[in-house]
Amino acid sequence: MRATSIAALALPTAILGGAVALLGAFAGGFLHRDQTVVVREQVISGDAGSPTIVAKPIAGNGFQPAQIFARRAAGVVTIVSYFDGSGATSAGQGSGFVVSPSGNVLTSAHVVTTAGQGGGQTERARTIYVQFSDGDRIPAKIVGYDLFDDVAVIHIDPKLHRLRPVPLGNSARVVVGEPVAAIGSPFGNADSLSVGVVSAIRRSIPSLTTRYDLVDAIQTDAPINHGNSGGPLFDARGRVIGINAQIRSSGGSSGFEGVGFAVPIDSARRSLSQILQTGGVRYAFIGIETEDLTPSLAKRFGYAARRGALIDTVLPGSGAQSAGFKAGTHIEAFRGLGVHVGGDAIVAIDGAPVADSEDVVRIVATRLFPGEVARFTLVRGQARRVVKVRLGERPPAG
Repeated sequence: MRATSIAALALPTAILGGAVALLGAFAGGFLHRDQTVVVREQVISGDAGSPTIVAKPIAGNGFQPAQIFARRAAGVVTIVSYFDGSGATSAGQGSGFVVSPSGNVLTSAHVVTTAGQGGGQTERARTIYVQFSDGDRIPAKIVGYDLFDDVAVIHIDPKLHRLRPVPLGNSARVVVGEPVAAIGSPFGNADSLSVGVVSAIRRSIPSLTTRYDLVDAIQTDAPINHGNSGGPLFDARGRVIGINAQIRSSGGSSGFEGVGFAVPIDSARRSLSQILQTGGVRYAFIGIETEDLTPSLAKRFGYAARRGALIDTVLPGSGAQSAGFKAGTHIEAFRGLGVHVGGDAIVAIDGAPVADSEDVVRIVATRLFPGEVARFTLVRGQARRVVKVRLGERPPAG
């Protein structure tokens, strides 16, 4: 279990259907129709194990935002989406960035769809334009999108404008404290630069349209606002490490208060690859809900493992049910928490250690696919066993 929210609301246990329950987004930055979703709960920390190598600056002896802007701004675009075909009253605006000479552009799914609008099926924009830093605007089309990841791929004709793709980095190597720069179009102001640091890594944040959370989000204090959605977050070398997607606010505020989040580029790259191949993204599905097994919980309730993921619920018809996973049989109070005990705890998947519930999501999301068979190491009391599970496919979002 994890911390309570700013408003003292307990966060639910993670629903681990498998795969990255990727992110809830913050700001479509709509011109006439506000698509912003402001999340007010406190974020959930992941397991600490951060890397230790900080990206070297793009030039010189220190962080130089001016150099990053000069070299990368031409690859960052403003995206304008129309949902009724023409009317300005339904125009939405966000950011994006060119990732290939052939004309592929990455952005947030909620910039080019109605994700996060609430109610009904998610619909894609009927007309999309991409505007460059020189003011030139050209048409674009949606290749595909991933609502779990909040990532979309759109395509523009490279013959219509010179393209300056930006390089993608490695979000798994990001460390707390390293400098970052965000380029985008907050409030419609194109070519805006803001800077800050990575203030946390491996955050878990809610999705726009699903029950699933995104793990490994990058938290930053670089100011991001309405219209920054879909834009790049650069490291010191000018490589994209995340897609700006969400802000956190307390009370009635809807603006930036020093806590923003970006979809990790490693997750976005996986979505990009599948979208280009098939037009969509598939995620594996286990069919369980879990909470963290900590050393104190393990000692109190007699689990033969110090860390892992306690199984709270096994969903009917899931691979976990077929494999014989056992959910907690009752809830006991422990140090202010209600803990599901009496069931299995997951301590490894295909040999990779599981330290908490987010590791289950992380491993299934990055390493496994629907239809595969994975080996789960389970602990029940003092007994340990390995169980094979055939993974299903997560139900579609939106």
